[in-house]
Amino acid sequence: MAPWVAGIAVVLLAGGGVALWAALRSPVEGSGDASPVATGTRTPSSSPTPSASADPWAGWTLEEQVGQVFMVGVDVTSPAQVSTDAVVDDHVGNLFLHGRTRDGAAPVRALVDSFTARAGRAPLLVATDQEGGRVQVLQGPGFSAIPSALDQASTDPANLRVQAATWGAELAAVGVDLDLAPVMDLVDGDPADNPPVGALDRAYGFTPQSVTSHAEAFSAGMRDAGVETAIKHFPGLGRVDANPDTTADVTDTVTTRDDAAVGVFRDGIEAGARYVMVSTAVYERIDPDVPAAFSSTVVTDLLRGDLGFDGVVVTDDLSGAEQVADVEPGERAVRAIEAGVDLVLVSKVPDVAHEMVEAVVERARDDDVFAAQVRASAERVLRAKGAWPPAS
Repeated sequence: MAPWVAGIAVVLLAGGGVALWAALRSPVEGSGDASPVATGTRTPSSSPTPSASADPWAGWTLEEQVGQVFMVGVDVTSPAQVSTDAVVDDHVGNLFLHGRTRDGAAPVRALVDSFTARAGRAPLLVATDQEGGRVQVLQGPGFSAIPSALDQASTDPANLRVQAATWGAELAAVGVDLDLAPVMDLVDGDPADNPPVGALDRAYGFTPQSVTSHAEAFSAGMRDAGVETAIKHFPGLGRVDANPDTTADVTDTVTTRDDAAVGVFRDGIEAGARYVMVSTAVYERIDPDVPAAFSSTVVTDLLRGDLGFDGVVVTDDLSGAEQVADVEPGERAVRAIEAGVDLVLVSKVPDVAHEMVEAVVERARDDDVFAAQVRASAERVLRAKGAWPPAS
């Protein structure tokens, strides 16, 4: 080694410049990669130079990390400023199109574009409820009139998949990435006695086989069009006698961890579901103490553990549901994340988004274990959005 080169090496190493010294030895490898995470795709012939592991979150504030675990609602006909504020000021990284519109595709596309243009470090995940029947947010020119799930269940699954691909293409055309559907709740009693699902014709039939074959066909068709689906409402709302969106103290007294109602979700996961929505009902024979969205027994032990789900867990709405109204909004978000949820849905009442985000940020600042949970959930969300590692 020439004396002047050795001199540079001594200075660099003394100043902690190991990475720069490596770059001098291999200028091709050290150039042209602006990614915050070195992938190491090129293997040098000699022994690799030691370097510190890059932090994938480098450049991200805690507030930006927290924003990725929230999905805020925006009314499709009367967008509120609080929805914009959540995306811009609170760094919320995911959007839910809420309400009902019959104005067609053009204004929906314009609304979505107005929000995606304000996205922060990662693209917005845009979702809606496009089940069909009584639950179809987007209607009018450019959107098919989707039959109810019960009517879909009378269609051959192969044909249903083709139809769902058309519905999915309509969503993709307006910038929607995720449909919070299909319902996979097993209704095995009188449908009229089950207000949230059976009474609204949201069930894909009344046997496990009918539910799985048709709900999976719906999901497959949506994915064919490039739109993901979230199967719901885990571990099932088919056996309750009230709707937790509008009623408090909704409890399932029947379903167990190895129940057929849970089995249909297992099938949906094995068929490729990347998102699962968890309900806010209480399941007396699984965890009698708290709503499912706040239960680590339901989310971590049952869904993650027993069913092996490693995708994104999203809550049912935590902003306006009567079932959780006795819990302060910020505490709702904290409890959900502690339970293992990745994405907190704040759809009906976006006004509480700021309070929820602020509570999670404050808890993460004070609790390293909770902060690690936030980062793990944010990573799952970003991976699902195809945005991992995150841009610094």
